[in-house]
Amino acid sequence: MTGDTVTGMTRYDDDPAGARRAVTVRGLVKHYGETKALNGVDLDVAEGTVMGVLGPNGAGKTTLVRILSTLLAPDAGRATVAGYDVVRQPRQLRRVIGLTGQYASVDEKLSGRENLYLIGRLLDLSRREARARADELLERFSLAEAARRPAHTYSGGMRRRLDLAASMIGRPAVLYLDEPTTGLDPRTRNEVWDEVRSMVGEGVTVLLTTQYMEEAEQLASELTVVDRGQVIARGGIEELKAKVGGRTLRVKPADPRDLAPLAAMLDGLGITGLASPVVDAEDGVLRVPVLSDEQLTAAIGAVTARGITVSSVTTELPSLDEVFLSLTGQRAGRTQDAPAAEAREEAAA
Repeated sequence: MTGDTVTGMTRYDDDPAGARRAVTVRGLVKHYGETKALNGVDLDVAEGTVMGVLGPNGAGKTTLVRILSTLLAPDAGRATVAGYDVVRQPRQLRRVIGLTGQYASVDEKLSGRENLYLIGRLLDLSRREARARADELLERFSLAEAARRPAHTYSGGMRRRLDLAASMIGRPAVLYLDEPTTGLDPRTRNEVWDEVRSMVGEGVTVLLTTQYMEEAEQLASELTVVDRGQVIARGGIEELKAKVGGRTLRVKPADPRDLAPLAAMLDGLGITGLASPVVDAEDGVLRVPVLSDEQLTAAIGAVTARGITVSSVTTELPSLDEVFLSLTGQRAGRTQDAPAAEAREEAAA
């Protein structure tokens, strides 16, 4: 860390390349008895970006968010958010962050407007400022018509939007979204994604934990993969796909009846290490996993020599789901038996 840059009331750490870091984590450790929820985690999040944190259940994602939001104290290591140390400067830090957990945390008995007004007052806004900010966010999150209704009458999607609005009351510089679309239908999930993009467009930095690969691809500019309390991979989405290795040759014959003959031909060539072709009758394509340029060249040459007319021949990198499976040994969204202590902590978050 080379020093702090002051922007208004918010401070950022500069890295040697000159980029401003909103979140800096070094060697973060948290144990629950014998369970190592975090075991030396390092993390950097650039200002005004979305960092996606991926990992199976029990990997330590929620523990990381709770430490960065001052709800838990680390056993070792150091973390700064917007230039404030999470242990030594918790009061200053809480004024520049927002948090939306896995489940909407609103007061069911209060109306939507009352929920937001109350949070504004807790953040030391004047009565007038709190009312104005509540009305502004109710309009922005399409909740103005339901503003006076008790929150218990809201649908799940409305509660989630109210929860997001609540996290924005204090105009946070850094926003933590801990699996924010869990249990939401696709339409509401897209609405939440649109709001996140809008926040980032206004300069907010987002730390997003998720098990939805589509969500990570839609929102995150960089990814950090955590497993068993440690960072096992980091980088851009395409970078991680390339690290996992392998491509898929995608051949689409002009006549779908040629799919089976093409598959049989490639399977019988004996190209060293070439995996068996997969016929996708629904899309009318043949998918051939290839691990090297030599395999790719041989497979394309064989298709050309066959004399079958093809509509297209393309290659594609592994999907993010395949990357997740390769790195963690689990498919995204699948629950593993998390250690009991970590599971209790994530449930309590």
